[in-house]
Amino acid sequence: MNAPHPLVDRIAQSLLPLWKDLPEVAALPLEANLREVRGELEGDEMAINNELLRCRGIRKIHLETAHIGRNLDILHCVMFPDPCFNLPLFGADIVAGRAGISAAIVDLSPTNDDLPPAIKAGLQKIKRNNYSQVREVPPWGTIFSSQVLFVRPTSSIEEHWFLTDLLAFHQVFLEQLRLSMPQSPDHPDSQRRYQGQLHYCQQQRRNDKTRRVLEAAFNPQWAENYIQNLLFDDPLPPAENPSG
Repeated sequence: MNAPHPLVDRIAQSLLPLWKDLPEVAALPLEANLREVRGELEGDEMAINNELLRCRGIRKIHLETAHIGRNLDILHCVMFPDPCFNLPLFGADIVAGRAGISAAIVDLSPTNDDLPPAIKAGLQKIKRNNYSQVREVPPWGTIFSSQVLFVRPTSSIEEHWFLTDLLAFHQVFLEQLRLSMPQSPDHPDSQRRYQGQLHYCQQQRRNDKTRRVLEAAFNPQWAENYIQNLLFDDPLPPAENPSG
């Protein structure tokens, strides 16, 4: 199996060390057969690796990297906040094939009606690079913020831009995470953020491209379980959420 696309590896190796310093960070339990998943897609070996963490204010940090022969490399990362904290969801995805990167997206998706003012101000300070190909979000992408970056990098320079932009979004998120204090589970804002995160997960599960790849490599039942219980599992109601 060939080495993954260099941008996939660079993003993963940039994020993992930053998470070691998160407040009260700890590994989440993950079955061995989900930490490293092996299969086959159209004659090519498929390897999926998952990392799961939690910390104060974040119920789950999920980093997934997938490698399918020479044809496809994927990075998927979501940081799901505890609904008691006034935080968005950090999300990033890379899809790279033989012809290069077809999709690169990063966003801080609101879990309430809008992004927290400090988050919005931080994102607005990030210098916007002039990517040659800006992509439109899919129909289910109403969960993304107005600040979402969705592009197709067409050169090594643009790949470097995207890595820099992704880390800038991540830094804005981490700064707010460290400053945030929880509200009570029964606070109306906690309940709204819970409903907002439910909606985010429901919309993400509508991404048929992810489902088709997993069904082809494994089977529909396995794919449904993987998407429903690992990729985009619904949050527990705030009173039951252990990360606060």
